[in-house]
Amino acid sequence: MCGNKNGLILPNSTTDNELQHLRNALPEKIKIQRVEERLSALGNVIACNDYVALIHPDLDRETEEIITDVLQVEAFRQTIASNVLVGSYCVLSNQGGLVHPNTSIVDQEELSSLLQVPLVAGTVNRGSDVVSAGMVVNDWSAFCGMDTTSTELTVIESVFRLNESVPSSIATNMRASLIESMS
Repeated sequence: MCGNKNGLILPNSTTDNELQHLRNALPEKIKIQRVEERLSALGNVIACNDYVALIHPDLDRETEEIITDVLQVEAFRQTIASNVLVGSYCVLSNQGGLVHPNTSIVDQEELSSLLQVPLVAGTVNRGSDVVSAGMVVNDWSAFCGMDTTSTELTVIESVFRLNESVPSSIATNMRASLIESMS
């Protein structure tokens, strides 16, 4: 699946029970939509923030329309470092983005201009270029795989501007509980 503050897009394989559970767990204003799409691993073929979505070049037009309607974003058919799995090789927030390490500077600048956020080419989990498999991020926090190095974390904190925000009580409490559980 993929989503943002406006909605969730789910594959057609989502059961009615799963769909109902999500509807019960989320505020009513969050739109939830199943899509009939051949490329059903939606998180691998869509990368989005609250304003823009990068989508696999071969997604159905109907799916693209659902993405723009439900997520309330502008969608662009793109590749990342010549890879069509934009959701696998790109992680976005409203503050920045991390893309496949082989993304050229020219492509980074073009995508950054399109997305209106800074982008950095990098890795997670000690060199993995499948960045979305190793991290999730929002506008105030990121979670990365255990193998992510301090250098990779520094890049992530910088591009997503995580070190600029004042720690909220939820982030402070979350950090404390995570550290306690790992001790």
